[in-house]
Amino acid sequence: MMGLIITQVGTTTMSSTEALKAGLRGKALKINHYYRDTLWESAENCYVPNAGFLEDVVFEDPALFSTSQASDSHEDDASVGQGNASNNEEIEDAPNGKNIPSIAHPSCTKETVVTTDITEQMATAMGDMQVVENASEAELNVDNQHSLSVEDVDALLEGCLLQALHTTVLDKDLPMPGSTLWSGHVLPCRPSGVTLDIKKSSYKKLSKWLQSKSSSGLISVKEDKHKKEVTLFSVNRNHQDYTSFKPEKRKVKQSMNDVVSERQSNKILDVAEVYKPSVQVNPVFASVGADTGKLYTAPEASQVVFEYVEKENLVKPSNKSIVVLDAMLCDALFKGAIKKGSMYPTEIHKKELGLTFINRMQSHHIVTRGSDSVVRKGALKPIQIMTERRQGNKKVTKLSGVESFLIDAEALASELQKKFACSTTIAELPGKKGLEVLVQGGVIDDLARHLVEQYGIQKRYIEVLDKTKK
Repeated sequence: MMGLIITQVGTTTMSSTEALKAGLRGKALKINHYYRDTLWESAENCYVPNAGFLEDVVFEDPALFSTSQASDSHEDDASVGQGNASNNEEIEDAPNGKNIPSIAHPSCTKETVVTTDITEQMATAMGDMQVVENASEAELNVDNQHSLSVEDVDALLEGCLLQALHTTVLDKDLPMPGSTLWSGHVLPCRPSGVTLDIKKSSYKKLSKWLQSKSSSGLISVKEDKHKKEVTLFSVNRNHQDYTSFKPEKRKVKQSMNDVVSERQSNKILDVAEVYKPSVQVNPVFASVGADTGKLYTAPEASQVVFEYVEKENLVKPSNKSIVVLDAMLCDALFKGAIKKGSMYPTEIHKKELGLTFINRMQSHHIVTRGSDSVVRKGALKPIQIMTERRQGNKKVTKLSGVESFLIDAEALASELQKKFACSTTIAELPGKKGLEVLVQGGVIDDLARHLVEQYGIQKRYIEVLDKTKK
C-alpha cells in the first residue's frame, strides 16, 4: 500500500477489487476539484485546507492515475468550479473525523453557518439510510431463522399432494405428466406465503418423490426413460392416506390444464358437414319415423336409408349386396336425375346406396370455434391466399374468406402486422360479401402456416395461388 499526498479531490470510479481485475489500468479517479483552480481562487480567502485532509486519498499504484486523464479532468471540471463559485462551503470535519483548521473571513460567516447546517443534514440522512439497511438485514435474518426443516417440507408436500388429489386432480385428466401435477395442482395447494421447493425435501427430485408415493400405493406412476419424466396414471382413492385426509374448504387456484384449455378454446376449430332432408327424400325419412327438419351427419343419413331397406325387406335374396328399388326409394334416388326417355334402375349396390342418398339431400356445414357456432347452407368455401405483384415490382399477399371460419378480419390484420412486421390493410371484396386482408410482401407460405397452427384450419380448407411465379 502506498500513500500519496495530492492536491486534487474527486471520487473513485472503481473499487480495489475491480481495479485489480482491470490489471491496475484505466481511469480510477474522477477529479472534481484541484489545487489553484477557479474554485480554489474564489474560496482561498475563506478556507485553506491542510495536508491532513488530502492524505485520505490513497492509491494502490500510482499507475492508476494517468497524467493525460488528469489533464482532461481539469478542463472538464474547471467549468464546474466556475458554476459553483457562489456556493462556497466550509467543511468543519473531515471524512475521517479529523479537525481541520479554517481561516474565517467576515464575508464568509453566513456561508459558514449554512454549510454547517447542510453538513449536519447530510450526516442525519446517511444515518437514516444506515438504519433502513440494517432493518433489511434484520428481516433477512428472521426469515433464515424461520426457514422450514426437511421434515417440515416433507409434511408440506404430503399435505399439498393429498389436497390436490381431493380437489383438482380428476380421473378424466389422467394420465398426467408429473411436471403438470406439480405446477398445476400441488403448488397451488400450498399455504399462502409459503415457498415449496422439492430440493429442500428429503427426496430432492420430483421423480423420486412421486415414485415413493407410488411405492406406498397412493398413486400409480411410470417413468419414461427417454424423456426422463414421470407420468401419473391413476390415483388409489381407497388408500388409507387418501380416505383419512380431510381437504381444506378453500378456493384453489385454477389448474394449469384448465388455463391452457381456456386459452386455446378460442383457437380450436371444428367443421362438421351435415345434411338436411330434401323434398325427394322426405318420404323415406317419414316412413321410418325420422325428423325431416333435423340436420343429419353422413353416417346418420345412411342409417336412415338402410333402416328403410330393412323395413321394406328390399335386399335381394340371391345377392345380399344388392338392394331392389321400390317406387318410393327409386324416386328418392333418381327422380329428376334421369334424362327423359331413359330407364330408371331397378336395383343398386349397397356401397352406392348411402352416397347416392346423401347427394339427394341439402348440404350444410357447422363451424364451431370455442363457444361460437354457426350453421350455413351449402359446402364450406375454403380460404383463398394469393400473392401478386403491384407497381414497382412489389409483392402483396391477399387473404379472403376468413369470416366463414369465425375469424375476425380486422383482428387478424392487426395480428399479422405485428407477426410479419409489415403494413396490412382491409378492403371490401368487389361484388362479394366479406373483407379482404392485404399484407405487404410475399408471405404466402408463412401466412398459410400461421392459419394452420394458430387457428386450427385444415390444409384442405386453404387454397394458395402465387401469381409471382412464372
